[in-house]
Amino acid sequence: METQLEDLRQQLDKQCLINQELQRQNKDLEQRLQEKEKLLQELQGQYHELDGPSQRPSNEPEFRKSRAAVISSEPIHETLDIAGTGVKKTVSETSLIVKAIQKNDFLSRLDDEQIAMMVDLLVAFDYSPKDEVIKEGVEGDSMYIVADGELSVTQAGRNLRTLNSGDVFGELAILYNCKRTATVKAMTNVRLWCMERQTYRTIITNKSKKKREQLMGFLKTSRTLKDLNDAQLSKIIDSMDEVKYQDKDVIVREGSEGNTFYIILKGEVLVTKNVNGHQKQIRRMGKGDHFGEQALIREVLRTATCTADGPVTCFSIDKEVFEETIPIEHLELFDDSKVLQETKAPEKSGPSSTLKFKDLLPVLYQEGRHQGDPVTLGVGGFGRVELMTTLVHGKYYAMKRVSKKHIVAKRQEEHMLFEKKILKSIQCDFIVRLHAAFKDTRYIYMVMEFCVGGEIWTKLKEVGRFDEPVAMFCTACVVEAYAYLHKKNIMYRDLKPENLMLDVRGYVKLVDFGFAKEMVRGEKTYSFVGTPEYMAPEIIKNQGHDFAVDFWSLGVLIFELLAGSPPFSSSEPQKIYAKILDGVFKYPPYLSEAAKSIISKLCRPRPGQRLGNTKNGIKDIRHHRWFSSMNWHKLRMCQLDAPTVRLIRKGPCYINFDRFPYDLAKAEEEFSGWDRNF
Repeated sequence: METQLEDLRQQLDKQCLINQELQRQNKDLEQRLQEKEKLLQELQGQYHELDGPSQRPSNEPEFRKSRAAVISSEPIHETLDIAGTGVKKTVSETSLIVKAIQKNDFLSRLDDEQIAMMVDLLVAFDYSPKDEVIKEGVEGDSMYIVADGELSVTQAGRNLRTLNSGDVFGELAILYNCKRTATVKAMTNVRLWCMERQTYRTIITNKSKKKREQLMGFLKTSRTLKDLNDAQLSKIIDSMDEVKYQDKDVIVREGSEGNTFYIILKGEVLVTKNVNGHQKQIRRMGKGDHFGEQALIREVLRTATCTADGPVTCFSIDKEVFEETIPIEHLELFDDSKVLQETKAPEKSGPSSTLKFKDLLPVLYQEGRHQGDPVTLGVGGFGRVELMTTLVHGKYYAMKRVSKKHIVAKRQEEHMLFEKKILKSIQCDFIVRLHAAFKDTRYIYMVMEFCVGGEIWTKLKEVGRFDEPVAMFCTACVVEAYAYLHKKNIMYRDLKPENLMLDVRGYVKLVDFGFAKEMVRGEKTYSFVGTPEYMAPEIIKNQGHDFAVDFWSLGVLIFELLAGSPPFSSSEPQKIYAKILDGVFKYPPYLSEAAKSIISKLCRPRPGQRLGNTKNGIKDIRHHRWFSSMNWHKLRMCQLDAPTVRLIRKGPCYINFDRFPYDLAKAEEEFSGWDRNF
C-alpha cells in the first residue's frame, strides 16, 4: 500500500513539473504571439500608408506616424493703415466672393464684418493662358478667389484638379509663411481676387483688438465691476460668450431667477415692467448698455423684462462661470502688492558654467551604418541637436546648433535671444537646463542638459499609446513646468510629445523655448505661432491669446498620449484648423471618464473657462480626479518611482534616440551683428 502511495506521489510530482513546463511554454508562445501581432500591425500600417487611408473604427484615432509641423511667429506690422485701400466691386462680384468665402472650410468662420472688409480689400489680377500663379515649393503670402476662367493644379507634375469661378486656393498663406504644396497655372484667360497675408492679419487683428477695447470700456462702466483691475476684466472677457437674438425674443423675464449678465454689442433691447397686468416700457437700451449684473453676486429675481427690438447680439457670462473667474467674496483676482514682491524677489542664480567651447567633443556612433559619424539627437527646421562630451569630466551634453543666416532669413533673432535669456534664468527640475551658449560666424550654439531617455514622441511611436498611469505621470511633470513658467509670467506655446524628454530616472522635462513669450497678466499677443494640431482656437482666429493657450495644448497632449494621435488631425493644415474651431472630440472607447473630463475642461473653446485658467489657477488641474493617485509634493521632490522608466532602453548613451545621417554641409557666414549680446 505504501509503495503504491509513493508511486502515486511521484506521478503527481512529475505531472506538476510537466504542468509548470507547459505553463512556461504557453507564456513564451503568448509573448511571441504578441510580438508577431505587433509586427503584423506595423506591416499593416506600412501597407495602408502605401495603399490609402486605413479602415479603422471611426471612434478610434489612428496613431500619428510623423512629427508635427511647426509654425514660427512672424513679426508683422500691426499698425498697417488699410483705410482707403478698398476696391469697388459690382453686386455680382461681391456675391461671388461672399459665396466663395462661405463655402470655404476655414474662411466661413469669419463674421459678417470681417467678410465685408475682406470683400472690400480684395484686389483683382489678370493672367493669360499658361501663366503660373503659384509655384510648388516656393513660399507664398497670398490667397486667391477665382473670379473668371480655369486653372490647373498639379503636384510633382501630376494633375490634381481644375479650379473654376468661385474656387478659393492658397488660403494657408494668409495665416503664416509656408511653402506652396502645388503649382497652379492659368489654362484660359483668368481673373483672380487676391489678398496678401499682411492685409488679412491687419483686418483680423484690428477687429479683435477693437472689440476687446470696446468690451473693456463697457465693463468699466458697471457699478459691480468698477473696482476690478484690467487683468481681472480681461479674464471676464475671455469667459464671455456671444449670443444672438431675433426680433421679439425675450432675453430675461421679470420675476424669473437671474444668473446671467449681458452686454449689448449690436441692436436695441426694450426694458418693460408689469404694471397692473400691462407691460409698461421703462427704457430702451443700445450698444454698450448692460443688464443683469446683480445676478452675478447674489440670488435675485429679475425686476424687469428685456426683449430684443430687432436682431440683437450680446456678450454674456453666467454666474457659475463668473464665480470660477473672479473670487466674489472680495472681487479681487490679484493682490498687487504680492505680485510686485514676487517680481522683485532675487532670482536663484544658476550654476556658473566653466564649460569652454574648445573642450566639447562630438560623441560618435559605435555601430551600425552610421558607425564613426557624430551622433545627431534631433533635426528641426532651425538646426540640429548633437551629442557632445568633454575629455576632462566625461559628462554628456545636448548641443543645439542653429544657422545664424537661417535665423535672420526667418526673422527669428528676438526669439533666439529670448530663448537663451529664459533658459539661463530657469532652475526647475521639469525643464531642461542650459549649461552654456556660444557663437561663431556661422552658428549659435546652446549647450543643454542631456536627457538620456529620449523624446516622449519616440516612445509613443514605439508603443502606439500610453496606459493612463504613464500618461498621467508625463502630464503631471508638464503641469509642474507650467506652474513654474506661468509664475514667472512666461507662456510656453509649443507643447507636444516632440518637446518632452525623459531623464535617466524617467522624469519628463520640457525642451525648446523658441516660441515662449513673456507676458503681463491681462494683456494679449496676436502672433500666429505653434504646432497646428496643438493650436488653441483664439490663435487661429487671431483674437489675441495669453497663458490660456498652454492649458488648451495640455488637453490635446493628454488625448495624444492616451490615444496615440491628437484629437484634431489631417494632412491639410486648414482642415486641422477647421476641426479645432468646430471643437468636436471623438473619444476612443478605452478612455476613462476621468480622462475625458480633464480633456474637455482643458479644451473649452472660451479661454477664460479652461481648467487652470479660472480663479484657483493651476491648483484646479492638480485637484482634478484624473490625478487622484498623484502625490504632487513627492513629484516636486522627485521622490516618486516614474512609471516611464520601463520605456527607456539600455545600451549606448544614444540608444533611445532616432538615428540621423551626419550633415557635412556648412551654413553661410552671417555678420549683421544681431547676436552681439548672445
